[in-house]
Amino acid sequence: MSSQDDEPEIRVMAFVLMAAVVLAVGLAVGIGVQQSRGGAKTSSGMATPVTAPAAAPAAAPLGDDASVVVENGVVKFYFESGKADLASGALDALGEAINAAKAGGKLVISGFHDATGDPAFNAELARQRAMVVRDALVGAGVAENAMELKKPEQTTGSGNNAEARRVEVMIAP
Repeated sequence: MSSQDDEPEIRVMAFVLMAAVVLAVGLAVGIGVQQSRGGAKTSSGMATPVTAPAAAPAAAPLGDDASVVVENGVVKFYFESGKADLASGALDALGEAINAAKAGGKLVISGFHDATGDPAFNAELARQRAMVVRDALVGAGVAENAMELKKPEQTTGSGNNAEARRVEVMIAP
């Protein structure tokens, strides 16, 4: 078999990957637009900020599925192994952070990964996950200059593998 025989398969895989990325970004932007239109109007016609419902704190994700929790003011996005897809309810959990950023605050976004597999691949995947969270925030109306992507000193997350695969969003003091 020559390398030319493999090109159609590579093209199909590249197309499927690109379609998934476009779908994820489109979904994040659509949710952000919907969220921004959801504020109630006051008598002056100004929209009131939409605040997220309080999420129950959790020490770790329940399994290997994508999830999001708010713990001590830090929004933690947990990811499936090898994936960078946000869990449902991601923007709801970011309500306080979005409001803080729109009011002039700064958000710090940090990506972590588990210790399994290739370290270089894991580092890139942690970066991609952080970028997905950043893109969701941009889709929700947060200015890019209100966010800082910060590589943690220890990028391998603590805890079990499911807990280690996370992105954290903190409101900078």
